[in-house]
Amino acid sequence: MEKKNDFKPFISADKVLPEFTVTSVILGMILAVIFGGANAYLGLRVGMTVSASIPAAVISMGVIRVILKKDSILENNMVQTIGSAGESLAAGAIFTIPAIFIWASEKGSGVTAPSFVSIALIALCGGILGVLFMVPLRTALIVEEHGVLPYPEGTACAEVLLAGEEGGSKSKVVFAGLGIAAVYKFIADGLKLFPSEVEFSMQGQYTTSVGMDVLPALAGVGYICGVQVSSYLFAGGVLSYLVLIPAIAYFGGDSLSKVVDETGKALAFNQLGASQIWSNYVRYIGAGAVAAGGLISLIKTFPTMIKTFGHAMKGFGKKGDSQLRTQQDISMKVVLGGILIIAVLIWLLPEIPVSFLGAVMIVVFGFFFATVSSRMVGIVGSSNNPVSGMAIATLIVTTFILKATGNTGAAGMVSAISIGTVICIVAAMAGDTSQDLKTGYIVGATPRLQQIGELIGAIVAAFAIGGVMYLLNAAWGFGSDQIPAPQATLMKMVVEGVMGGTLPWVLIFMGVFIAIVVEILGIPVLAFSIGLYLPIYLSTPIMVGGLIRWFIDNKRKYDSDAARKDGSDRGVLYAAGMIAGEGIVGILLAVLAVFGVADKINLSSVYGAAFQSVGNWVGLAAFVVLLAILFYFTRNKKTIEVDAK
Repeated sequence: MEKKNDFKPFISADKVLPEFTVTSVILGMILAVIFGGANAYLGLRVGMTVSASIPAAVISMGVIRVILKKDSILENNMVQTIGSAGESLAAGAIFTIPAIFIWASEKGSGVTAPSFVSIALIALCGGILGVLFMVPLRTALIVEEHGVLPYPEGTACAEVLLAGEEGGSKSKVVFAGLGIAAVYKFIADGLKLFPSEVEFSMQGQYTTSVGMDVLPALAGVGYICGVQVSSYLFAGGVLSYLVLIPAIAYFGGDSLSKVVDETGKALAFNQLGASQIWSNYVRYIGAGAVAAGGLISLIKTFPTMIKTFGHAMKGFGKKGDSQLRTQQDISMKVVLGGILIIAVLIWLLPEIPVSFLGAVMIVVFGFFFATVSSRMVGIVGSSNNPVSGMAIATLIVTTFILKATGNTGAAGMVSAISIGTVICIVAAMAGDTSQDLKTGYIVGATPRLQQIGELIGAIVAAFAIGGVMYLLNAAWGFGSDQIPAPQATLMKMVVEGVMGGTLPWVLIFMGVFIAIVVEILGIPVLAFSIGLYLPIYLSTPIMVGGLIRWFIDNKRKYDSDAARKDGSDRGVLYAAGMIAGEGIVGILLAVLAVFGVADKINLSSVYGAAFQSVGNWVGLAAFVVLLAILFYFTRNKKTIEVDAK
């Protein structure tokens, strides 16, 4: 395990390079708007977003290094810091706000659709709070736990930046992974020549579903995290899909479930597929486990956080210039003042339908989920951060409190969604900020400047996403076939369930006590709970990546320990490239979807028709080839010998 005092960043603390420049800020702001808008559309369409840090870093290197002929890794890092803020803010906003639009479209609901200004202000407040909450947490989570929390996407982004800076064989490995993964992703999810999700299902006596997303980024995350973290995630998925789902189907039997078919007729439990049981039952168990796991992790981290906070408060009235450049954060005076101002604005601004009690809940739960989110992305990365699970937990508690204090009906539900939106954005922004700070910690950036960059990105993206959401609703309407807004529809059901007393509390408490049992057994509860909440299709390829890392580190024959370490490190570089390649093409496909091009390049109905009957096997075969290439780059003996000289 690497101690913080042993770590030396790429750019030393006593060296000053261009970082917060006009070029980096403007380019970062442009990318924040583009990535924020593209991810807002993608999330409303399919219910998920893609990380933008690495694509922003690669675009920055192309512009700053190639076009402008400037050589500054810290400028490139600043661009990805600002640019990725748009994606995170979009993720938080699109999971919740559309629920208000859907209520407004229902006759007699008494709900009015939010204005552009209202959406922008809610997003702005959440974005700023998310960044400010991460400032006092940076030392505890990024520095103190360096080598413990891998932050796979932050590490991968740093590797891409370093490879571009250093060149040579390392650069070739990273960009080989990037190029191969990009082509693979485009064939799978762009041209759709084979399915990117392989699934094998059973229904009846033993209802279950197993499979994996055969995509490069997830295997890359698993390789960087290693087998131990990957196994905890996978264990949660096994409990979810191979124990809980078949148990619910078996014990439910012929009795009717709450799931209905197209005609409105209730289906029996043994008629449900694994995905139906997961989305209507197991997902609530997972949400309870994530909330409990997050609380347990927060309690365990609390002493370190208090120590860090106390250290920060000692310098409350002092200038940050006395610290090393790589240790400087935004002053605690600004952080605490900013949090107070935002909380007051949330309470007083008429465009944000939140009371004083709601503003207090935002600050309390916001800080809690900012901490939990940062630890989560430290384990599984931003793209797999279960923000919706935290949003569900938030909505359950806030709606319950609002109901208990008499805030019911349409006003109570809108207030609950508004509070949930701010906290959801806080969690998403905190996760992104921690990944970016991890990248900066490795390359030797100035944390204070990165935090300012995150704030700039949040401000620009808030207004961009407000406009995008308003236009999309005007064009098609949330909940339509074009933009079904699946996550927001779920949040709407949660709020209505709490207000109407129909929420399955038994399932939520089952998740809570599963998390407690896991903690008693000494298993890292948050990693396990995330695996329980996420579909097994995500944890399986992560496990595969972790097993490959374990095999290379322990079982493969090498001539020397140095060669083994070099092979393992090359695997990390290639895995970083895999994450980068998929991220870039994911953004590209989101942009193509916005302009209506995605459907035109879909060849599944033409050339892909031949693969339909054997689609799963074709996807598995393609994934095996992808992993075989990863193995190849970890055993390139000629390159090892050249580097050793």
